[in-house]
Parts: sequence; structure tokens; C-alpha cells
Amino acid sequence: MPKPLILHPDRLFPAEPRTRDIARALYASVRDLPIVSPHGHTDPRWFAYDEPFANPAELLIVPDHYVFRMLFSQGVRLDELGVPTVDGSATASDPRAIWRIFAANYHLFRGTPSRMWLDWVFAEAFGIDVRLEAETADHYYDLIDTALKTPQFRPRALFDRYNIEVIATTEGPLDPLDHHRAIRASGWGGKVVTAYRPDPVLDPEDPKFIANVQRFCAMAGEDAGSYAGYLRAHEKRRADFRAAGATSTDHGHPCAFTANLPRAEIEALYAKVTTGPVSAAAAELFRGHMLTEMARMSIEDGMVMQLHPGVHRNHNAAVLARFGKDKGADIPTAGEFVTALKPLLDLYGTDPRLTLILFTLDEDVYSRELAPLAGHYPALKLGPPWWFHDSPEGMRRFRERATETAGFYNTVGFNDDTRAFLSIPARHDVARRMDCGWLAQLVVEHRMEEDEAFDVARALAYDLVKQAYKL
Repeated sequence: MPKPLILHPDRLFPAEPRTRDIARALYASVRDLPIVSPHGHTDPRWFAYDEPFANPAELLIVPDHYVFRMLFSQGVRLDELGVPTVDGSATASDPRAIWRIFAANYHLFRGTPSRMWLDWVFAEAFGIDVRLEAETADHYYDLIDTALKTPQFRPRALFDRYNIEVIATTEGPLDPLDHHRAIRASGWGGKVVTAYRPDPVLDPEDPKFIANVQRFCAMAGEDAGSYAGYLRAHEKRRADFRAAGATSTDHGHPCAFTANLPRAEIEALYAKVTTGPVSAAAAELFRGHMLTEMARMSIEDGMVMQLHPGVHRNHNAAVLARFGKDKGADIPTAGEFVTALKPLLDLYGTDPRLTLILFTLDEDVYSRELAPLAGHYPALKLGPPWWFHDSPEGMRRFRERATETAGFYNTVGFNDDTRAFLSIPARHDVARRMDCGWLAQLVVEHRMEEDEAFDVARALAYDLVKQAYKL
């Protein structure tokens, strides 16, 4: 007999009755607010052409590194899950067989945020009322596959159903932005904007860096042989992105290191990194100086700047060689911000025209470095718990460690940072529930009045993100 799938209405709320009652009331006030998704990786092609999603496996398993990294850790091969290979060699192609592997191993996700998000999708999006396991795999597959063939599950219909006010995708500097132009030309009313992610032309350790810079400057009609031309190419591409709705840039550097080099020194360094291999130290110096240049450009054109540092990307060399980047082998590293950001902050930290949103995967720096920095510099804001810490426990730790020094208003609400489109409302729901539980605790401890908690709950769910990202 299949076991029931139940989403308890009090999930994630405090167990103590009085605190739970306040959390319920706070949550009721923000539950139905529109979703503002200022940073993520959904595919703009979905919204441009509004085509049906292919099948349950292609939608929920094959592209989702949260899912297949857990299965891989327990011995399931990526080729069994249909993950594409670099050389195009064959992998599993039967979506029902892939789904059955997933279902048989669904117990591995117990206690994880992925389990919460997926159960929400199954219950709320598809109306399924039994738990996923080997015995219910085909039942799930048939229900989801049938639903995906209906107009109600096209991307634009889901956008409206999920009450999404605006969603930002993320594109690289070589992207022609054709899908965003197609969205605007379609006449559809949904607001989908882009964000500028210049990493491929900022990182000399990228194997394609020199070729990328050549293409990048050619797209902008600038000379790749001069640093001045390279800077003008950034300015022109940023203008292209702003025309496609972008209000933000995003930078995924190995660390938060910044630099402010004299003009002659950066011109010489640019000549080195664009003509041949350079040392790791030279590459880091170039990336650090360019973060400072990006801050200058943000002051000039008004784009909000995001910094996502501290990840050892593609740690598994064998997986990288066969399946390519972003296949679940990215591992957090220790972070340092106080010394790393000082060159940039010396120049622009008190400039009211700059907003720099900081993220980390090193929770130890929340209270020691990030909250004190954001609690002082007007240009700095703290991004929400990111990636591995986008979880109930991660959200609670963030509030406990950051609020006492930075307060609530030096944070920027929540962003889902996902390519898993159907999980977006589930992720925002978790954040709203956790914030309401934390605020309820402050109320019962007489550290905040109840009317103030309602104001803060709305700010964290809706107001702060719109303000910070200029949306």
C-alpha cells in the first residue's frame, strides 16, 4: 500500500505553541506575496518560445546537480541518469528508466532541502498524494508526463501560476541575448530580465580565456589588443544587457580578492594574460583588479554587483573530463573578505551609487567578517544563504550570526539561485517560513514587538529584494 505524501501546514515552524501561533500569523501575511527572483539560472529559451517540457526525467533529474550529485555519491553512475557527455558518447536515453532509478533511491534525500522542494513540486504542482518510491515510480512518471503535455504546464503558464513578478536569468558576456529579444518581441507580459556574468572574459585560468576575449571584443567592435578596448567592450556589453532588462552583474570568482593597480601595471598584465599562459598569482591579480573595475562601472551605469566567491569548481577531474562543468563536484572553500575587499572598499565602499551584494559558502565568516563589513560600509549588502546552505538550518544560522551586527536591512531578502524552475515557489516558501519562525522567536523573547515583526516579514519576503536589485 503506497504511503501518503503529506505537506504539513506547520512544517518548519517552531514547536513551542505560542511561538508557532505567531509564526503562523506572520507567514499568513507574506505567503501570497509575489515572487521576486533576482538571481537564477532558468533558461530564457523556456519563456521565449513557451514549448512543453520534454518529460519528467529531462525536467527534474538530468539537469539538476542537486539530484544527481546525491545519487552519484551512492554509486549511481551519471551515464545511467542520462547526463550528457563532453564527447557526445551515448548515455541512458530512456527517461522512464532514469526515473525509476531516481525513485528507487529517493530515500537518499531524506532530511535534505532537495526532498522538501521535490515533495512540494509533487504535491502542489502535480497534485500527487502518495510518496515517491520504487513501487510508485511509474504512477509518478505517468501523472507528471501527462501534465507536462497540457497548456497549464508550459513555462509561461507556470510563471503566472506561481505569481512570479520578475525573474532574472544569468547570461555570459558572449551571449547574443536572442532569447531575451524574443521574449520582448512576443508580446507576453511576464517580466524576465538577464544578468551580466563576465567570468569567461575575466578569468585567465579559463582554458578558453584568450579566445573568449577575442570574441568578446569583436562582438563589441573593440580592439582586443588594448586594455582600453577591452574595458570599452565591457561597457558596451553591459549596455546590451541593460537593454535586455539587466539590473545586476554577477561574479563567481575563486575568492573575494580585489586589487587597484596603476594604469601602466594593469595594461602590462592585460598584455600578458591575453597572449599566453600566466601564473596562478598573475591570474588572481587580474581577476582582483577587474572586480574593482566592475565596481567602477556599476557606479557609472547603476548595475547592482553580486560576488559569489569560495568554490573549488569541478573538483572531480574524471567527471570533468567525461561530463564537463557543473556536474555536482563543486566544493566550498574557506573565505576571507576583510583584507580581500579592502582595495575595492577604499575606493568605493562609501559611494552611495554602489551596491555590492556578498555571498559566501563559509559560514564561519558571517559573524566574524561579513556582518561587521555590511554593518559599516554603505555599499555592502549580505546575500542570503547560498547553494549548500540554502536550507532551513542554513537560513537559521545566517539569521543568528548576521542579524546582531548587520541587522535585517543590510540583507537583501531571498533569491533562489536555481535552474530548477518548478522548485522556485517551494524555495521561496521555505525562506518565508524560516524567517517567520525566527521573527516569532524574537517576539516571544520580547526582543521585537509583534507589529514590527510583520513589517520585517514583508521586507524579507518582498521589499528588500526589490530595493536592492532595483526591480
